[in-house]
Amino acid sequence: MKSGFVTLIGRPNVGKSTLLNSILKEKVAIISPKPQTTRNLIQGIYNEEDTQIVFVDTPGIHKPVDKLGVALNSQAYYSINDVDIVLLLVDASTSYGKGDKFILDKLVGLDKPVFLILNKIDKLTDEEILLKIDEYKNLYEFAEIIPLSALKNDNVDKLIKVLKNYLPDNVRYFMDGEVTTAELDFRLSEIVREKIFIHTNDEVPHSISCKLIGYEEKNNIIKVNVDIIVDRDSLRKIIVGHNGSMIKTIGYEARIDMEHLLNKKVYLELYCKTIRKWREKEKYIKDLGYIMNNE
Repeated sequence: MKSGFVTLIGRPNVGKSTLLNSILKEKVAIISPKPQTTRNLIQGIYNEEDTQIVFVDTPGIHKPVDKLGVALNSQAYYSINDVDIVLLLVDASTSYGKGDKFILDKLVGLDKPVFLILNKIDKLTDEEILLKIDEYKNLYEFAEIIPLSALKNDNVDKLIKVLKNYLPDNVRYFMDGEVTTAELDFRLSEIVREKIFIHTNDEVPHSISCKLIGYEEKNNIIKVNVDIIVDRDSLRKIIVGHNGSMIKTIGYEARIDMEHLLNKKVYLELYCKTIRKWREKEKYIKDLGYIMNNE
């Protein structure tokens, strides 16, 4: 039996959550084309008969513009210190930049294996992949460099195979069949937030948060109530939409996903309310489930 904890870190929108879902073959982390979709540490549990790997998905490391951004970065930094192996994901289809260097500088002196994961290789030729490996290999003493496509599930099995050689423990931390430690209320509220990310643009998705405020099962129907929190009234109008059209679309798509997760009929009620400048107030950041660390 081999086991261990592995964190996924990187800039926003490099595919960390997509890779986690691909590894687990189940959607435990929401995804969207927009950066900073992930805001919380999400543990996904990979099980084989003789292997258990606990993956920790993290918010994308970025230059923060508010206290929420500081909290998101601190969660990613915290995860680095609390695992056995670090997977640094980069978007192989883009050029190495200041954001990548910033993260590599954070890893200097780290006494644990760091894998470089070159994601999105489906956008590159074989020659371009080799050039990208050559570009990165001298920037840090990586234990392994693995090119893959999380979206296409290409070479993900190779990552698992290599990871097994580095796992330090020999105990099973979680029961077979468990795929995530995330609480159900968190997963349900995240489904709503994902739909908002998909259907809104610009600053809107980054200015909202979602919180489950009600869950009741009766006569094989589950009633779910979720608050959508915005930081100003103008955004509330966008979320609600003309004659309620936007919030109806968000609710319909979220309900479908919830029914798939719960395997039961769902009656979903959404309510959008304004908490002015909530992203600058530690009280609300903590109340909405975002961890504030001191780093």
